[in-house]
Amino acid sequence: MSNVVVVTGSAGLIGSESVRHFAALGMDVVGIDNDMRSYFFGKDGSTRWNLDRLTKEVGDRYTHHEIDIRDRDGLAALFAKLGKNIGLVIHAAAQPSHDWAAKEPFTDFDVNAVGTLNMLEATRQHAPTAPFIFTSTNKVYGDTPNRLPLIEQETRYELPEGHQWHGGIDEQMSIDQTLHSVFGASKVAADVLTQEYGRYFDMPTAVFRGGTLTGPGHSAAELHGFLAYVMRCVMEQRLYHIYGYKGKMVRDAIHSHDLVSAFEAFYRAPRIAEVYNMGGGRFSNCSHIEAFAIASEITGLEARTDYVDQARTGDHQWWISSTARFEQHYPDWKLTYDVPAILREMYEANQDVWKP
Repeated sequence: MSNVVVVTGSAGLIGSESVRHFAALGMDVVGIDNDMRSYFFGKDGSTRWNLDRLTKEVGDRYTHHEIDIRDRDGLAALFAKLGKNIGLVIHAAAQPSHDWAAKEPFTDFDVNAVGTLNMLEATRQHAPTAPFIFTSTNKVYGDTPNRLPLIEQETRYELPEGHQWHGGIDEQMSIDQTLHSVFGASKVAADVLTQEYGRYFDMPTAVFRGGTLTGPGHSAAELHGFLAYVMRCVMEQRLYHIYGYKGKMVRDAIHSHDLVSAFEAFYRAPRIAEVYNMGGGRFSNCSHIEAFAIASEITGLEARTDYVDQARTGDHQWWISSTARFEQHYPDWKLTYDVPAILREMYEANQDVWKP
């Protein structure tokens, strides 16, 4: 079995978790990350701190390359050098924000869509049998979830218990006739390209459509990183702006460890052109109001929030993923972190960093 894992966005949340996970399995990891998060989100979003920690922890099993995924020739040269030693590709690099994408649509599309095409083609040319994992997003469904018959409760919106998606939205939801946001559209393009390379070229590709991906490795910024930014704001006593839906919008949250464990399951038994909704499901979800209550209980600090009565374009009012399809294919995989456990770990990991 080939022993090299290529990870894009390797200093980010999912990328760094992937580096640690597969290095611990005895594989050599080649990381690609040029800290574009600092360009997107400023100092708060930079992943340099995570890269420094990562290189110390993983040591010689990790090799870092500051290649921009828009650099087609640079990627091709790296993949040509690695060749058939590549046993797995995890493409986690992206521009991840609705709001930011609207400011620079060309940059957003070039990073998310063209960057993914560059990665797929480099893999096809030099390591076509290596499983290719793409971290997509539930935003490919646009605002279709907002048409669900939601019921307002005291701290959240909910679906009626008898609804087909009460247990979680599955992959049968349409991605058509809906408002995606510019970000959502670029991720749709990347998502469909990954499926197409699987079907057309018979490559083992998987699209993981994530809900809220989270964990202590998140560089928490206002425009991206919901749970991490909630905890950071409470710990630093920052003012958090809640946008729309009375703060009752629901998100399911999956810890980076649980997601990367799913990556390993796919790597060990790859399939062609698979699509999986991937999130915390009914096991791990909360509204914004509920997240602040949990964070305040953990820290002993009162949350400072204000309310903007205008939801972000393309934002979901309610999203809980169904992971039933993935669990059917990989029955040994299980979620291990719920929202309170995720927030507590963030608190413990950042007590010396996030201070008022």
